[in-house]
Amino acid sequence: MKIPISVLVVIYTASNEVLLLERKDHPGFWQSVTGSLDALDEPLIEAAARELFEETGIDVSMLPPNSLQSMNQQIQYEIYPQWRHRYAEDVTANTEHWFKILLPDRVPVTLAPGEHLAHQWQPIEMAASLCFSPSNQQAILKLNSD
Repeated sequence: MKIPISVLVVIYTASNEVLLLERKDHPGFWQSVTGSLDALDEPLIEAAARELFEETGIDVSMLPPNSLQSMNQQIQYEIYPQWRHRYAEDVTANTEHWFKILLPDRVPVTLAPGEHLAHQWQPIEMAASLCFSPSNQQAILKLNSD
């Protein structure tokens, strides 16, 4: 069963392009990197770095220090009914912690074949408009206010 605590990692470049991933289980649903903690004691930043690598092949250890940063934002949302089977029977909400990673430029992306079909780089506003998740949209738009 999945732990109802997750990370969202917004990947963007110095020229304000955001990386979006298309979900394999729901073609047409675009999102940033997301994923649940593997264990209740897994540090959030480590979960963010792990998910980033698993879903894109981007290795934080190969980037300048502090490239991956907390956005100091967490939200709680209702888990979509089609994904509740992944959690314990009584779990209906998830707490999501937001992170961002600034890259100097676009980098090669290696998608997790079991999770994603495609990727694209888009300007901040366009990227936000393409995301199916309201919290993902908000996290991307928060880049403009940082």
